[in-house]
Amino acid sequence: MLASFVHAWNGLIHTVVHQRNMRVHLVSALLVGLVGSGIELGLAEKVTLIFCVLLIFFAEILNSALEHLVDLATRHFDEKARLTKDAAAAGVLVLATGTVVIFAAILVHNWQTVLNSGPRIARQVALGLPLALCMLVLVHPRPRSVWVDRLAFVGGSLLLAALAPRTASSVFTAMNAGLLVVAGAAARQRRLELTRRHH
Repeated sequence: MLASFVHAWNGLIHTVVHQRNMRVHLVSALLVGLVGSGIELGLAEKVTLIFCVLLIFFAEILNSALEHLVDLATRHFDEKARLTKDAAAAGVLVLATGTVVIFAAILVHNWQTVLNSGPRIARQVALGLPLALCMLVLVHPRPRSVWVDRLAFVGGSLLLAALAPRTASSVFTAMNAGLLVVAGAAARQRRLELTRRHH
């Protein structure tokens, strides 16, 4: 069972390292988590947002697996292979668009709560934007020194710790912590792959 978990984890990290859209989804999920931990939401709204985030991750991972499978099956250009990849990507796009609509609907429905949460939202922005920047540094594919990744991970952890005491939802805070761990693991994996290529 542990080996199955390790393989699944490796699949997740590989997708983050090699798929640009997955990196975009990761940072977007962090922003959703910051909103969810910044304003009071009902249980149904929390579950809906978390489910949407997980569903998009699932779709992107499945899309990546399908792309690898198609590439393995076809060595040169094939129209059906292209259509298969396009259809899989369209599935992710539909889910991502639906999630944006749901997110907007939840914000509009809770607009009065948003207006009444001025100081808390200001705090979320002040600490959340640097946290999102730390995540961007970790998932960015450009080669860099190990100390930059470590600084980004430690900085992100400290910002999360600063946000945690006044969170409106510990579930979203925990989700953001998990996303930061995934981003850190992806940065580590990218460095390992670059080291292997140079040896």
